[in-house]
Amino acid sequence: MKVALRDVPSFYMMKLSYGPRVIHYMQKRGDTLNIDSPVPETLAIVARAVEKRVQDVVVMMLDRPRHKEIVEEIRAAGASLRMIGDGDIAAAMAPSLPESDIDLYMGMGGSPEAVLAAAGIKCLGGEMQCKMWPRDEKERTQLIEEGHEKDLDRVFVADDLAQGENIVFCATGISDSALLRGVKSKGTTAITHSILMRAKSKTVRFIRAAHNLQSKTIRLRSDNREHLI
Repeated sequence: MKVALRDVPSFYMMKLSYGPRVIHYMQKRGDTLNIDSPVPETLAIVARAVEKRVQDVVVMMLDRPRHKEIVEEIRAAGASLRMIGDGDIAAAMAPSLPESDIDLYMGMGGSPEAVLAAAGIKCLGGEMQCKMWPRDEKERTQLIEEGHEKDLDRVFVADDLAQGENIVFCATGISDSALLRGVKSKGTTAITHSILMRAKSKTVRFIRAAHNLQSKTIRLRSDNREHLI
């Protein structure tokens, strides 16, 4: 049985994600984005694709010390930066969302999060490029010893990380993110916002639900029974 979601052995991956407009532009004009390309070159291609000046291109990135050099290059090129504290699954998907004001996602983040983001990006018609990013020489050596040397320089795209078209992506927001609003409570009611997508049909459903907390139950492991929250 073929496994749809890839198990990536490195803790972190370097990520570059972009939306359908960029893909269509590259197919039409022949320009090519590459995760290894200089930042100014990447920004210039994205700017042409989304019909903006480089100064108006919006790049989303995790606010982490490891991104210091990339941040400096983006600022030197004049593009706009939107830094986030967490939630890089939603952030990587943001450039592919309909009517999104995010043009590009860049940076290093968790490998499992890259795989989950790839599944969502496939449902949205976008694309993602990733490379394993060992945190130090010890991790690099371990990856080589485990037989992953050839994959260290490999560029994985969304279809490598989330294979096939029979992929369904579903998520509910806990805190506010680029993808979904978080849980809001008022009295005994909780409002949640969810997204449900299918890769094969590219259908995207947004679901707003109201939960009556006086009627909600939770099953406890201690007695395997339902209890009111």
